[in-house]
Amino acid sequence: MERKENKMGVMPVNKLLVSMSLPMMISMLVQALYNVVDSIFVSRLSEDALTAVSMAFPMQNLLISVAVGIGVGINAMLSRSLGEKNFEAANKTAENGIFLEGIGYLIFLIIGIFFTKLFFTAQGGESEITKMGIEYTRICLIMSFGVFLQIASERILQSTGRTIYTMITQTTGAVINIILDPILIFGLFGMPKMGVAGAAVATVAGQICAAILATAINIKKNPDVEISFKGFRPQMHYVKTILSVGVPSIIMSSVGSVMTFGMNKILIAFSSTAVAVFGVYFKLNSFVFMPVFGLNNGMVPIVSYNYGARNKKRLTKTVKLAVIYAVCIMLIGVALFQFIPNVLLGLFDASENMLEIGVPALRVISLSFAFAGVSIVFSSCFQALGHGFLSMIMSIARQLIILLPSAFILAKIGGIHAVWWSFNIAEIVALAISTGSYKYLYNKTIKHLE
Repeated sequence: MERKENKMGVMPVNKLLVSMSLPMMISMLVQALYNVVDSIFVSRLSEDALTAVSMAFPMQNLLISVAVGIGVGINAMLSRSLGEKNFEAANKTAENGIFLEGIGYLIFLIIGIFFTKLFFTAQGGESEITKMGIEYTRICLIMSFGVFLQIASERILQSTGRTIYTMITQTTGAVINIILDPILIFGLFGMPKMGVAGAAVATVAGQICAAILATAINIKKNPDVEISFKGFRPQMHYVKTILSVGVPSIIMSSVGSVMTFGMNKILIAFSSTAVAVFGVYFKLNSFVFMPVFGLNNGMVPIVSYNYGARNKKRLTKTVKLAVIYAVCIMLIGVALFQFIPNVLLGLFDASENMLEIGVPALRVISLSFAFAGVSIVFSSCFQALGHGFLSMIMSIARQLIILLPSAFILAKIGGIHAVWWSFNIAEIVALAISTGSYKYLYNKTIKHLE
């Protein structure tokens, strides 16, 4: 039976990018909402509880980095195979990608059981903060099979242009999390009061439900990919192809965990409140960055598909539109952080001390958002074209070579309020690197497409 041309090769580019990205942007906003709601409820327990969850963020981010990195490899390679009309390769990519996600879960199961305590004591948290953080993180890691399966299934849907379904699955998981949060944290409706552990249980419950739903939708509603594990054996060609894009993405995202760990070490020298402010900033900035990541998730399969189909015009137009939309979203974020930082911090029951540190922090860091928007789009473009190494270099330079050393120096010279300027320094450098890398990749690869 002859297959229809996928919409990624024929639909007008602006309409296609919006139709692909909007569901992802909505679902990412919902993800941001439940991350924030999670911390809002935890902050009602105590500032120490909020600090504990903030200190857990590097390990949670590392877990998500591995799951999403493998997913990026699945997405880029599967979309390219469909663009080349190689349907068998698309099926094998999906099957081997799910296998790799399973390996990722086993790694974090071991970390959760044996290394969580070491992770928290290395950050130098206070005893009660450390105890709560260990409890929260162990649950998130040991029960993380849900997030690995969810991301694998959703990336397969995205790769075939069915982003509306990923919006449904992510929204379902987020809503379940939001509903369970107060019930389990505070012990409502006869449930035991679990504190920060309740927040962790609510999180993994939402992920598991979303994973089940995404898997079912792939089986019932995605005819472009046929997944069968009957007689399955890992095939090194597909494993290497996925990891060639996925590993740089994993390293790139994991760099964020190292950066956060390092920033927590710098900030805890001032106070645990400074760590809490940094954690709250990450929760709040997700409202700005998550829609851009959603835009990128819509952009990646379009770029990969048209790269496989050798359609330069559609590829470059997609990237240009994505940059414009990303910068517009980021400018909205700048306005919010500049004009109502006290309102944003007030959501987390901020004390006077927290406001004193947090208000200038939000205003200074947000100045870097517009630069970040351009860099994020270019970085995702590199991944979509199979050049994840460029994205990795850019991320390492921004967060480890520039951000952390400058934060350390500024902390010594100017104190806590000077630290936040390191974000602006890092984003300006990242913008220069990403722009130069895109020009290099365009001249080397894109302009030669027919």
